[in-house]
Amino acid sequence: METPTSKVNKTVRPPAVAGSFYPDDQEALTRMVDRMLGTAQRKQTENKEIHGLKALIVPHAGYRYSGEVAATAYALLRQVRDRISRVVLIGPAHRVRVQGLAISGADYFATPLGSIPIDIESVRLCLEKIGFASISNRAHQQEHSLETQLPFLQRCLGRFSLVPVLVGSARPEEVAACLELMWGGEETIILISSDLSHFLPYKDARRIDDFTCSAIVSLAPDEIGYDHACGQIGVRALLQLAHQKQMEVSQLDVRNSGDTAGRKDQVVGYGSFAFYDA
Repeated sequence: METPTSKVNKTVRPPAVAGSFYPDDQEALTRMVDRMLGTAQRKQTENKEIHGLKALIVPHAGYRYSGEVAATAYALLRQVRDRISRVVLIGPAHRVRVQGLAISGADYFATPLGSIPIDIESVRLCLEKIGFASISNRAHQQEHSLETQLPFLQRCLGRFSLVPVLVGSARPEEVAACLELMWGGEETIILISSDLSHFLPYKDARRIDDFTCSAIVSLAPDEIGYDHACGQIGVRALLQLAHQKQMEVSQLDVRNSGDTAGRKDQVVGYGSFAFYDA
């Protein structure tokens, strides 16, 4: 575990999972993301779905497994690209033990599609106001939960800045306090990165994921536990705020790896959800 620090380093965070979770070739990655976005967008015929769009829950597995599910959320985001200039991205820390929240100290996050500037002022504000937030470049170095979202963002939005936050041992209400601080106006989109159930037989996974989806759509954070979603703390934090703000929720797509590209004896669940201002 890194010693907490408020120093913001001048660095670029290079891609860690390009070539494994998604293609490391710029042209191949562009074709793959655009194909998935195009398929998703053709299925979305009602433009009214994007009115008041404020937050998304998206999966973060390899693109062959969860990319099409994620694309259903990003296809909506693509339609509001002209107003979005800031992305607050929250995901679970898988590889490094984190106390509280770990924010990257980099100036940019890079992918094969280019570099995304970090919103340094928002990072400084979070470090100043949120006592359980600290800089940890080590936590971000190999983490995939945020990185897998970036090529989709790069193909969906114009110029935007990023606030990258990893969640460790934190309570949902603490993460909700960070989200509230970063909430912003119509220029800001909130992204919660999370898969659903993990490594269950297909039928069991469907049953658990149906329960989790019902809790999300009902804005019932207390019904979601550790076994329901790997990013359950971020999900619950968003649901707390969405309930307070009387937001509306739309379930966009729910599948698992047995539906997309894997075996059915041990599957991982994926879901995309959109949250709208009242």
